[in-house]
Amino acid sequence: MTVPKRRLSKMKGRKRRTHYVATVPTLVKCPKCSAPMRPHNICEKCGEYRNRNYLPAKE
Repeated sequence: MTVPKRRLSKMKGRKRRTHYVATVPTLVKCPKCSAPMRPHNICEKCGEYRNRNYLPAKE
C-alpha cells in the first residue's frame, strides 16, 4: 500500500472539497392541485401523474 510522501495542506484539501455541494431539488407545479412536486413523479398531495390517479389523495 502506498503512503503519501507529504501531508496535504489544509488549503489543498479545502480546494478539493469546494465541489461537494448539496443541490436544490427541481420542483414543478402539479397541473391538478398546483402543489410543488418533483418532475416525472406522482404528486404526493393529490396522487396524480400524467392525468391518472395512482394514490388515494392525502388530506
